[in-house]
Formats: sequence, structure tokens, C-alpha cells
Amino acid sequence: MDRRQLALEIWQAGVAAVGGYAATEQALKTGKSGKPDQIIAVGKAAGSMMRAALDHFGERPALVVTKDGHGEGLPPYVHLIEAAHPVPDTRSLGAGQKLRQTVAGMAAGSDLLLLVSGGASSLAEDLVAGKSLEDLQALNQRLLAQGLDIGAMNVQRRLVSRIKGGGLLGHFRGGSVQVLAISDVPGDDLAVIGSGIGLAPKPHEFTYEATIVSSNTTARNAAEKAAMAQGLTVLANEEVLHADLEVLAPAIGGRIKGMGKGVLIFGGEPTVVLPPNPGRGGRNQALALALAREVAGIEGLTVVVAGTDGSDGPTDAAGGVIDAATWGPGAAEALERADSGTYLEQKAALLRTGPTGTNVMDLLVAVRA
Repeated sequence: MDRRQLALEIWQAGVAAVGGYAATEQALKTGKSGKPDQIIAVGKAAGSMMRAALDHFGERPALVVTKDGHGEGLPPYVHLIEAAHPVPDTRSLGAGQKLRQTVAGMAAGSDLLLLVSGGASSLAEDLVAGKSLEDLQALNQRLLAQGLDIGAMNVQRRLVSRIKGGGLLGHFRGGSVQVLAISDVPGDDLAVIGSGIGLAPKPHEFTYEATIVSSNTTARNAAEKAAMAQGLTVLANEEVLHADLEVLAPAIGGRIKGMGKGVLIFGGEPTVVLPPNPGRGGRNQALALALAREVAGIEGLTVVVAGTDGSDGPTDAAGGVIDAATWGPGAAEALERADSGTYLEQKAALLRTGPTGTNVMDLLVAVRA
């Protein structure tokens, strides 16, 4: 196969290994939990996680809150709410209220299975008194534009929320909660995933168990295995994509330019400071274009950088696939305007995968052959 196809197959292998269905199925198969009285799934991977739970337990009261277009394939009895990401909308508030009401309405002694994945911060919210949707949207827009990491963003989000940081389960009066979470944050911290929507309050009287069922490490290791199966040398497998784009692109670009024959596998979640009135794109498309600048004219290199959830910012693309010829006239201006998506599409370098059923931050695969 050609180098582009090879890089894409390695990237896809990483994403396939962290699918919400497979991760949830495996956790339930090896666990010892009984049949829950209520199943709730919230986040970008909520649909696939819920399907696995229902296939395991059979028909149950079920509530899914997920991103637009991510709820396909669920049984008709599932209460499905789709909402906006990365900036919340009125449906996000309705979803947050429904989550709180469902949890609060569970009977004494009842059991809850809560399935959590990234994206929940925007998709579901129940605001504290005195805050409006406009306040929430302005907060999210400001946080996105400032280039803060996910931990810092979620600290601010929790301050205006009744359901984040342990707030949701603070309404639970049942007997037990089992949380299965797909991590989209550095360190796999449950207090940060979805702004802590699956966190238990302190103190709590119910039995509580939380398990991380999939992470960026899982994806990177699967990508490494796929590369080795193709006879390629894996030169690095690291979670290092956590700096601002302006710092990260030269650093990662330097490593890619200096690599020998083989594969580099990086994971994480870059940050980008947006200009006023940004164009079309997301952090992965921006990083892809910035890396194209770094490797311009260097033959034998292909780089895939994309979100494992299949979406990058407020676009239908996951990221980009770049090589020596991607950078050209208009690229610098597109990067400056945060309009990388428009430029990459013109160069046939935009990667569209559709919803993947998971979300474990971003994955970069660089191949030199």
C-alpha cells in the first residue's frame, strides 16, 4: 500500500481499539455488576456505549445525551437527546435538567449505570441560579478562544453548573452507582472528564465504583501494534500533544523532520488561541497545517493528525493528512485566520471519518518510508 494509506490504517487501528462499544462490552463482561435499574450515557461516545450496555443487560430504562448525529442505531425505547458541541445550546440545558431529574427520581436501593465520555461538558448542563444560556455560551466561546487546556476549562465550567464536579450524583438517593468512563483528558482524571459529571460527591451514602475503560494510551498502543504488523519500526509512542499550537508545531515538526524510516505515534490535545472571527477548522486541522509548514518539501513523509472522535472543532472533519506538498500559497494566511479547514480541503488534505463512537483526545501518526 502507499504511504498515505499506510498512515491512515495505523491511525484507524488506534481509533478502532478504543471504540465505545468494545470498551464498554469488555468492562461489563469482566465485571460483576448486576442488572441496573437505570442506564445513563452522556458524551460523544454515549450512543456506542449504550448499545453495548443494552446488548449485555437487555432492555432497560435508558437515557442518552450525545452530539448531533452520534445517536444513530439505538433501540426506539431509548430516550435520546442530541445537543451542540463545542458550544452548548438550548438542548444542552434540557439535557442537563433531564439528567438531574432522572437521577433524582431513582428509588431508594436502586442501581445506576453511568456511562461517561468526552464532550459532556457542552452537551449537558443545568445552570446555577442567575446564569443563562447566553452566559454559558459566552463562557465556552471565551474558554475555547483563549487556548486553555481541558483541565483549566473545566474548572471554570464547574463553577456555573449544578451537575458537574459531583453535582449530578449529589441528587442520587439510590443504592449503588457504577461509572464506566472513556477518558479524553491527560492523566485520565475522572474529575476532569466531562467536567466531573461522573464524579461522586463528598460525602455520599451509596456504593460507588468508577472505571476508566479506554484512553489515549490504549489507542497509541494499538497504533503501535498495527505499525509493527506492517514491519515498520516504531520510533516513539508518547502523549506529548499538550502544548499551544505555536509551541507544539515547531517541536513536533522538528522531530518529524529528523526521524528515520519508521513511525512516530503521538497523542494528546493541543490548544489554539483563536483570532477574532475565526474561519473554518479545529485544533487538529490547525496543527496539521502548521506541521505542513514544518515538513514542506521533505519527501517520504506523511502525517495524519486527527481527533479520535471523528470531529474537530465545529466542523465535520476529524483533522488532516499532510505531506511535503501540502504547504503552498495561501497556507500562511489560512493558518493565521484559523481557516485551516478551508485550505486543507482545497489541497485534498482534509480527513473525514464521521462519528467514530469514541473520544480519547487526538492521535498523530507520522510515517517515513
